[in-house]
Amino acid sequence: MSPTKSNDWNPETYSRFRGLRLRPALDLMMQIGTPAGGAVVDLGCGDGAAAAALRARFPKRRLVGVDTSPAMLAKARGYDATLLGDAAVWEPEEPVGVIFSNAALHWVADHETLMPRLARLLPDYGVLAVQMPGQHSAPSHAIARDLAAGMFPDRFDYTGWRPAVAMPVDYHRVLSPYGRVNAWEAEYLQRLDPHDTDHPVRRFTESTMLRPILEKLAGPDVGDFVAAYDAALDAAYPKEADGSVLFPFRRVFFVLTKNG
Repeated sequence: MSPTKSNDWNPETYSRFRGLRLRPALDLMMQIGTPAGGAVVDLGCGDGAAAAALRARFPKRRLVGVDTSPAMLAKARGYDATLLGDAAVWEPEEPVGVIFSNAALHWVADHETLMPRLARLLPDYGVLAVQMPGQHSAPSHAIARDLAAGMFPDRFDYTGWRPAVAMPVDYHRVLSPYGRVNAWEAEYLQRLDPHDTDHPVRRFTESTMLRPILEKLAGPDVGDFVAAYDAALDAAYPKEADGSVLFPFRRVFFVLTKNG
């Protein structure tokens, strides 16, 4: 997605759950072995949540952050350089040893084309390491789609809808011609803090999955949708005695080490 004034990311909203969003990045990072020489590119770096960890993991490498969002890049720190760029068409301007992407490439279409394209940008023994949310079938996401289509059929039609993120086996198959692939999935049980008025799961999803829905709504439609979504979340994700919510969240990972 190309950034515009209306659809640019909100760093403050996204960073509410920085710790929960960083843990999968760390788990992914630890599966990277000894890659080819060259820069480490954080593709879809956002506000730089993974920069410090990447710096610690690769202390002698040049670290470059790439993102479509000017607002996010303005907040990003810890990189040697930051670049405005779209992962769908991005190409490195210098030798790259690692392309690392945490919770970003699910916003880019056609993974059967995208992932091999990124693999081809790497040298021998270069590494492509990717983590993406695989939460599309969970109530948090399915409820939002169902409500949007039911309440506003003139604006939302999910006929023929397919999830952006495939299964680990699919990424293994599409990338194995390029080298050794390690692909897996994990479900993280996240405790979301209580909030006085908002359902905790909605506060988590509104900075990511809900953005494309809320961008098509205006005026009272926003309040009507949010109220219906919160009510449905109350049933799907009941609150604990202290008002917190236990929120299972599935993630899909793969690491490709390119053949030499």
